[in-house]
Amino acid sequence: MSPLKTSERVFSRELPDVQSTLPDVRINLTRVGVKNVKKLVEVTRVGKRPVIFISNFDIFVDLPGSLKGANLSRNFEVIDEVLQSAIEGEVKEIEQLCSRVARRLLDKHEYADRTEVQMRSEFMVSGETPVTGTACQEVVKVFASAIAQRTFKEPIVRKSIGAEVTGMTACPCAQNIMQERAREVMEQLGIEKNKIEQFFAEVPMATHNQRGRGFLSIETDDESHVKLEKIIMILKNSMSTPIFELLKRGDEGHVVLSAHKNPRFVEDCVREMARRVHTEFGDLPGDSVVTIAQDNEESIHQHDAFAERQATIAELADEINGENITTEYI
Repeated sequence: MSPLKTSERVFSRELPDVQSTLPDVRINLTRVGVKNVKKLVEVTRVGKRPVIFISNFDIFVDLPGSLKGANLSRNFEVIDEVLQSAIEGEVKEIEQLCSRVARRLLDKHEYADRTEVQMRSEFMVSGETPVTGTACQEVVKVFASAIAQRTFKEPIVRKSIGAEVTGMTACPCAQNIMQERAREVMEQLGIEKNKIEQFFAEVPMATHNQRGRGFLSIETDDESHVKLEKIIMILKNSMSTPIFELLKRGDEGHVVLSAHKNPRFVEDCVREMARRVHTEFGDLPGDSVVTIAQDNEESIHQHDAFAERQATIAELADEINGENITTEYI
């Protein structure tokens, strides 16, 4: 038998686990892991076809100062294992998928006290235009995450689900300026005041518009459930109007008219989202955390407008339920 080559002898014996050795600088690291792991995610739905997400994952564990490195190959093993369970129908929500990955990471990384999973995907939403009923599709950005914290008993897991939707807003301030100008002209033409008001009720004045991006995410405990479809509908209905990829003439007129009949500042959009979250998700645990943001690309300014709110479900309920309470000043 011919002797082994040098390289073959090296790989035939057990190599030392360098990651388990002591680092030169012994400090704890908050997050160690991999980013932008691309995976195809298939989630089953009762009575409907499965939803396919083309997803990017970021996966992290904390690392004690006694270890030089984390065994990152275990992260890939966990993702593939949990994705297979999703394909087999055991996982029905993408945030539940993130939760399972976070839990399994604790099992695989026995030295870790905290694991974190972030998922970014695109979700295709089907719909139809408001007047002609023309079928259309829209791509929505979807976000999910989970954090698992080791305890002496079961891990504590917090998960979140969110989306970003594009819509249209119409500026109330510029519209008010244009309306006052139109009123002056019509009064000079001798048109009766009641006729002027009837006209404004039917035909809103011109204003400048923005393409808005609304963002909403809800973080809950691992036992609660938040429907992604509800989040998307809240975002769509919180701007001046939803927008569509394909519009016939009647649809286009309806969208423009709807937007100008429903002018909203960037702040109005965030507050409307909060109101709808309170209505749709008010039964969630009070410590569920809501993050709401609206980013509007201005059409007549060089800058963009932005508004944001983060609060618990309980805090939103207290504010919204007390919105009609006034304070008298003496």
